Amino acid sequence: MPSYFLTITQGLSMPVLYPSRIQRAILGIALLSGLIGLGGCTSRPDSAVLEPATIVQKNNDQVTVFAVTNRNQLGGHGGFGSEWASHLSYERYGFSVPESRKGSTIVYPTAKPDPSRQYVVTAREKLADQAFIDKITRSTEFNGTVAVFVHGYNYSYQEALFRTAQMAADANTIGLPILFSWPSAASVTGYVADRDAALYSRSELDRLLQALATAPKVKRVMVLGHSMGGFLTMEAVRQLKLQGHSDVLAKLEVVLAAPDIDVDVFRSQLRDIGRMRAPITLLVAKTDRALAVSSFIGGERLRVGLLDIDDPIVQKAAETEHVRIIDISSVESSDGLGHDRYAALARFEKQLSLAESRRENGTNGVGAFVFDTAGAVVASPFLLAGQLVRR
Repeated sequence: MPSYFLTITQGLSMPVLYPSRIQRAILGIALLSGLIGLGGCTSRPDSAVLEPATIVQKNNDQVTVFAVTNRNQLGGHGGFGSEWASHLSYERYGFSVPESRKGSTIVYPTAKPDPSRQYVVTAREKLADQAFIDKITRSTEFNGTVAVFVHGYNYSYQEALFRTAQMAADANTIGLPILFSWPSAASVTGYVADRDAALYSRSELDRLLQALATAPKVKRVMVLGHSMGGFLTMEAVRQLKLQGHSDVLAKLEVVLAAPDIDVDVFRSQLRDIGRMRAPITLLVAKTDRALAVSSFIGGERLRVGLLDIDDPIVQKAAETEHVRIIDISSVESSDGLGHDRYAALARFEKQLSLAESRRENGTNGVGAFVFDTAGAVVASPFLLAGQLVRR
């Protein structure tokens, strides 16, 4: 059994020797529930936070977020659930950004919003699919690049939406971020259901990426897939390749943050996709405890997000597979698990720009690198990951 898993299973009263697949899943979910509890998670927001509020904001800091989802629509506050819808819904949101915010931590609005410390929805508009691309490309904030965020396991629609707004706010120079929210069960016990929902959503994400990439004014489509959203992203890109959409792939730049993908499955996906114009970037941390549990549930098979860049085999594989592997262990996590470090990357805009300025002529950015929050960034490829949350 891997040493990282022995650490988090110490103290269990029951022996865990050669568990069956079902026992492994139950135990893994129990461990993940315990870890999340130890991480100090606050109560989760309901769809009431999606209701636009009229507020007085001193700093006038605003961000716009577009959202696309294949979740079922609920009544009441017009939220979205965890059931699989047969169509896509499109929306545009305006957010006020709190001046007094701490890192990547999100404080959700209450019945009486406090815009000084809470993210608050100030505008909401439902869009038809035909108007969605037009709204984006006609915006004064549009600069030719669109950034799509694909959330991970155990996310509700509103949690994913506010996370997108937080990254856009922290980056400051982001253009028009787009959330793709697939029907996660938003439950710790929903890991298997979420895996099925992610697979179900391949064609919908494929459809969104095609619509964006084939719009004449869109020059680049950056995709950030987090955790299980990374698995969904790779499946959608693989599907685009198998369908022969080389024109779409030519505009894509893919970043996978803490990807919850079996290493051998990922290698198979890469074989089908082939070399992309921009190498796929992986943001990893071998101390990610959520992925350690996922690995255990999956039969103790290594997850891509846990790759150790100090391992010569991993370093060689990065070059062979034509990918960028960047260790972001130095970035602070807010979830207590080390699984949401990606959300804090936008704050390091200066370091990312410094990394690019140090780029050696002729490098293709393929290989294994380290991001140091103190500013000593090794290798320029990290700028690619940064650009996703900055633009």
